Amino acid sequence: MRVLVIGASGLLGRVLLEEWRSDEVSGVSSRDGDLRCAEDMQNLLRRYQPACTVLTAAYTDVDGCEKDPLRAHEVNCLGAVNVALAARNTGSRLVFLSTDYVFDGSQNTPYTPEDRISPVNTYGHSKAAAEQRIREILPECCIVRTSWLFGAVGRCFPNTVLALAQERKSLSVVDDQRGCPTWNRDLARTLIHLVRLGARGIVHATNQGDCTWYEFAKALVSAAGLADVNISPVTTAQFPRPARRPKYSVLSTANLELLGIKMRTWRDTLPLYEGERQNHAASSKSVGS
Repeated sequence: MRVLVIGASGLLGRVLLEEWRSDEVSGVSSRDGDLRCAEDMQNLLRRYQPACTVLTAAYTDVDGCEKDPLRAHEVNCLGAVNVALAARNTGSRLVFLSTDYVFDGSQNTPYTPEDRISPVNTYGHSKAAAEQRIREILPECCIVRTSWLFGAVGRCFPNTVLALAQERKSLSVVDDQRGCPTWNRDLARTLIHLVRLGARGIVHATNQGDCTWYEFAKALVSAAGLADVNISPVTTAQFPRPARRPKYSVLSTANLELLGIKMRTWRDTLPLYEGERQNHAASSKSVGS
């Protein structure tokens, strides 16, 4: 099967290319075409003629989206629409990566794909709008919502926390927002399964288990062997950010499990993440020396 990954240089796209086997997989990034340009997307899909297109590219800086809502809309919504139209015109299936931030966090039980979406920030609004438009263009598409994505290379919460932990012996982390950390390699493998299954509709895909950012940070420094770093819990009110975050955005993965896919717990991924992070740091140091 011929597959095109749009967003191949990102946190998810990079490992998706590394994990994919036994298919003809190509990856493109912003250097190959601008999501915001419909002609660029049409040309890309005509060139590669994929049976399936996986759109992982997005403007994911949640606070950046709040400060620049036009860019958020152009990249996350209009860009996704451009890809969906190109996929329809070339006969390609589409898998679109979305987010837990399409929910407002008012529940205290895991969100299912059938629950009403009601985003509380610009990033969530841009992805929710993209979901709606894509489903209108390609009713048979697959929308995969995930949350709290992290990986050894790239910008994400764990890498930021561990970098700070190397510099400071005391950190404060929000303890009243709850979600599901998701390791990029496990999500990549799940996406490959979904593509091969020909999955349709909305699927929630995260590692098992949930936690607060504070609990996540504690587990990260423990896995990294940083026993002398003290982490203190704080409230969202004590740590204001430009964009609101849902207090509770845990996703139910019941529909993923109905497809025969069950991801391991997020805690089980931490030794693997830490090993990859250290290997990357060592190889970067070796290249730079």
